[in-house]
Amino acid sequence: MKSKSTSICGNSRDKFITTTKIFLCVVFCLLTLQTEALARIYIDINAPSLRRFKIAIPRFKPLGPCKKGEDLGHKFARVISNDLDLCGFFAPIEERAFLTDEVPLTLEEVRFSDWTTIGAELLLTGGYTCIGSRVEVEARLFDVFWGRQIMGKRLLGNIAHHRELMHRLAEAIIMKLTGEGGIFLTKLAFVSNTTGHKEIYVSDFDGHNVVQITHDQSIAMMPRWSPDGSKLLYISYKQGGGPMLYMMDLNLGRQKLISGRKGLNIGAAWTPDGTRIALTLSNRGNPDIYLMDLKGKIIKRLTDHWGIDVSPAFSPDGKKMAFVSNRSGSPQIYVMNLENSQVERLTFEGRYNTSPSWSKLGKIAYASMNHGSFDIFTIDAGGGEPRQLTQGQGQNEDPCWSPDGRYVVFSSNRTGRYHLYIMTARGQNQKRITRMPGDQSAPSWVGAYFRVTSKR
Repeated sequence: MKSKSTSICGNSRDKFITTTKIFLCVVFCLLTLQTEALARIYIDINAPSLRRFKIAIPRFKPLGPCKKGEDLGHKFARVISNDLDLCGFFAPIEERAFLTDEVPLTLEEVRFSDWTTIGAELLLTGGYTCIGSRVEVEARLFDVFWGRQIMGKRLLGNIAHHRELMHRLAEAIIMKLTGEGGIFLTKLAFVSNTTGHKEIYVSDFDGHNVVQITHDQSIAMMPRWSPDGSKLLYISYKQGGGPMLYMMDLNLGRQKLISGRKGLNIGAAWTPDGTRIALTLSNRGNPDIYLMDLKGKIIKRLTDHWGIDVSPAFSPDGKKMAFVSNRSGSPQIYVMNLENSQVERLTFEGRYNTSPSWSKLGKIAYASMNHGSFDIFTIDAGGGEPRQLTQGQGQNEDPCWSPDGRYVVFSSNRTGRYHLYIMTARGQNQKRITRMPGDQSAPSWVGAYFRVTSKR
């Protein structure tokens, strides 16, 4: 028979163990909840599917008189909302759902219950002060769930360039939440027939701030950025006869003829170091791809085949080149090892595959004829099963990777005319970005941010 003291000790020990278990369970639950909550606001850009965070962005608050920018508060909110929507990680909440018209700027001013009630996970607020033709913006990003400030940012710029300020703010937000840069400070070049002629245009990544680059009043096509974003290659018929290759220096607003050889001069591509160009020529009979310097001097013939070889695209390290050839009977994507000129066929599905674009992350995007219409596909540069990104929405063509390899811009006539669209590398969040009259096509994407002015 156990003694009374032993029984008491046993009961105390059992109570202690039970209490400890409960305490550890509570701690574990709290840590789990905290981890889950923190996961709500830190974005894994490599995740296989998008997790869109609901974010509220009230109009920015004027902190003083600003005659030149009376509507700046709404402009700032619209631009940053569109930026965050396009990147695919955020779902901006419509302003009409807001429970308050007040714009809080500091942590103490925020009534988080106003924002949790409408389902907001993040809250971005801002104020601005005009200083002559310039404006200073102060913005804060809050975690609504935890009621804390995640980031504060102050920006200064020209009122006329208010969109650039918001692109910079969006870049800061995505850097804070992912640890990597975004696409907000990048540029697009593309073709549009808005004027009645096909000309080259440049815009911000979101299709705004459009500047006409060429005024050939003819057919300009296939723009290609230099790696540093200072130059554009493009094809033009402005001199009559066949297509010729030109290079536009955007800093100087000048252009020069690079290749005006008899026959075809099409499909130019820059080498990754920006010192050479690959181009399809037919001056010796069959269309083949040649390597030349920036003055148009031929350095090397890269392909030599009875088939038609076009649309070169270099790998990021410059050691390989993807291209299109009909040597197998129909246009397919091939990859050449530039060190030994060995060629391997990459695509075997689809009867017409064209327009390869090689990403920084080792994927090749291309357009493929699929059941009577073109769709965008991607495939590993080393081969494998292709992934279809667009489906059942008109003709989808001209894919081009973003500089970071996480997005694709392409042209589509899904609404009737051809316009530019952006989507993720997995085909999610397909959004139209150009609203110009006529058609827009053949996009090229570059990471360098600068302002382009139209010069004739």
